[in-house]
Amino acid sequence: MVLKKHYPIKFQPIFKEKIWGGNKLKSVLNKETELNNIGESWEISDVDSDVSIVINGELKGQSLQSLLKEYKSDLIGIKNYESFGLKFPLLIKFIDAKKDLSIQLHPNNELAAKRHNSFGKTEMWYVMQAEDDANLIIGFNQVINSEKYLKHLDNKTLPNILNFDKVKAGDAYFIDVGRIHAIGAGVMIAEIQQTSDITYRVYDWDRVDGNGNSRELHNDLAIDAINFNLKDDFRIDYSKKQNISNNLVDCAYFTTNYLTIKSKTLQKINTFDSFIIYMCVGGEATILVDGIPEALKKGETLLIPAVIKSFQIKAESVELLEIYI
Repeated sequence: MVLKKHYPIKFQPIFKEKIWGGNKLKSVLNKETELNNIGESWEISDVDSDVSIVINGELKGQSLQSLLKEYKSDLIGIKNYESFGLKFPLLIKFIDAKKDLSIQLHPNNELAAKRHNSFGKTEMWYVMQAEDDANLIIGFNQVINSEKYLKHLDNKTLPNILNFDKVKAGDAYFIDVGRIHAIGAGVMIAEIQQTSDITYRVYDWDRVDGNGNSRELHNDLAIDAINFNLKDDFRIDYSKKQNISNNLVDCAYFTTNYLTIKSKTLQKINTFDSFIIYMCVGGEATILVDGIPEALKKGETLLIPAVIKSFQIKAESVELLEIYI
């Protein structure tokens, strides 16, 4: 069936309470929920137990899965449909870490498929807000091997060998599979990743929940998934030129651009044979398809179906992440 309903699609956020979550997704991004300690807002998800539901336009109430089944390549593009079939390939999130996240890593495609019947989890972070002296943990701060790593793990001194990066708003990071990492307290990010909820938690700061229980660790699974290479290639240097798409990440699983628009209506042409996702990380804009407007405010996300080849973005001041495959 041809997708005749040509408009930008918004989905109902899926909220995740976390032991480390805070209230910024409500107070800063204006998310509406009665839940507390919200660590994550899943903006677009095709994870089996958490499939996004449309909240605007003629498709309101339909699931992302039902859209894929009905509209196929019109929704995601011909090459994406050939590669992924009826599985939307990206998971889009906002994350608020009031407390430190666990130290963790994600398996590659091969391990994830073998062990979990899942994609791997390559991801990137864009820092929307960071409190003074807030950090991210990415990789190791010294040459390390599995034997030395396990010794620190057993001695509960793992943080001593990890790389702590002080962050500020606008910083961006690429987190390849196998790279050990954690979001630090006081950091709010936008996250783009492969559709996967597979995380190997290796250290959780010895904390317990209200019932005195520790969270599950996955060290047996993690040891042969860790990349011990000491590479300082995770920080993303990028341009912030106005009114053009500035590349952040271009990898096999997604392309992400930074786009800031000032007092302009920008004409966009989709030549990618892909859907395009916009995450609003600052300000607000209006997306126009055939002259019909859809508002996009800070903390909101929308999907432009692949079949829409031409549209406009109008803004006095906006910062967007532009994502496609």
